[in-house]
Amino acid sequence: MPANRTPASFNESVIEEFRANGGKVGGPFEGGDLLLLTTTGAKSGTPRTTPLGYVRHGDSLLIVGSNLGGPRHPDWYRNLLAHPVVSVEIGSREFEALAVPAEGARRDELFGHVVRAEPGYGEYQARTARLLPVVVLERAEPDGWEPREIRTLADKLMEVHTWLRDQLRQVKAEVEAHFAARAAHQTAGGGEPPAPGLGLQIRQRCLAFCQALEFHHVSEDAHLFPGIAQYHPHLSEVFDRLSKEHRTVARIQTDLVTLLSGIAIAHPQRFRTDLEEMSTELNAHLDYEETTLLPLLTDVPWPPDAATEPAPESADAESAPGDISRG
Repeated sequence: MPANRTPASFNESVIEEFRANGGKVGGPFEGGDLLLLTTTGAKSGTPRTTPLGYVRHGDSLLIVGSNLGGPRHPDWYRNLLAHPVVSVEIGSREFEALAVPAEGARRDELFGHVVRAEPGYGEYQARTARLLPVVVLERAEPDGWEPREIRTLADKLMEVHTWLRDQLRQVKAEVEAHFAARAAHQTAGGGEPPAPGLGLQIRQRCLAFCQALEFHHVSEDAHLFPGIAQYHPHLSEVFDRLSKEHRTVARIQTDLVTLLSGIAIAHPQRFRTDLEEMSTELNAHLDYEETTLLPLLTDVPWPPDAATEPAPESADAESAPGDISRG
């Protein structure tokens, strides 16, 4: 790195060059596999973009929290633990991904794959006593998710609801796989639980689901419900009920996230009971919302016509890139 440039300004120049040239950059990174990872600040909530090297593994992308072999995990890693859904740019393509750190034997296997492709990561690991995290960037959508044609606000609402239901189903399936592996291991006899090591996988997906649900509810309470109420004041009791249900679901979400932090030792039946309680209440809430709101939204075009809708207030946030490295 040039002596007169800070890590942040150097990162900014790489990001600018990356986006201006369809993902191609020169200098020390010319010809390498480079992506832009945008995370949400764990404390600030601000988008943070970092250039990172990556290695392909089947249909997934692997990134490593090397921090150049430093003693601490990079900021982007702490961010994705708090906000698992990230934005990835490769070439001229941008997509959302679910960031899942690998655990145990799977982490070791994937790190070996990374080192075979990029030996420099082995040198970084040799410099530090901490175990370098290996993060798998997976599709943010649950298995079987199919995008729908969106023409109205009713279509958009159903897309969000379908995504939430599918995410919840996948969380439940992963929970069952986790507990089945634990039970099989206990039957075989003691020691540490074996692969597949779904703890972080479940935590990240459930956290992504909970954060998406929270954003959906906040948007409804702050914008959608007041907008509809202007034209349908007789529905005020309906909106009061929906907002009250939002608070109830939020409480259950908080309990589940807390429980997930200790899933490796969680009591299976208690966890299943809590998850089933949330699932039942959430689906009943979504059913009621659809019955009440969909008829009111079927004639509202989506996306809104920019020529007739007021321009939204700017929500741009200043990007603060982290240190560039292979990770």
